[in-house]
Amino acid sequence: MANHKSAEKRIRANEAKRVRNRYQAKTTRTQIKKLNATTKKDEAQALLKEVSSMIDKLAKKNIIHWKKAANQKSKLTKRVNALA
Repeated sequence: MANHKSAEKRIRANEAKRVRNRYQAKTTRTQIKKLNATTKKDEAQALLKEVSSMIDKLAKKNIIHWKKAANQKSKLTKRVNALA
């Protein structure tokens, strides 16, 4: 257990950040699944723009690694461009 007030505050702050980060990451994963399930190209392109933005925000906040973000965006873009 924490011995100092500042350590107790740090524990509370870290928990709040962890919950927020998990929510943002989970929301992004859900949108990625939704994008992968889409078959219409115009709908997928609109969704891709939104998902790319979400992925960039996760990478900027170091919730995911920037290379993972780049790989995800690349894969999703290829998938959308392959739609007829």
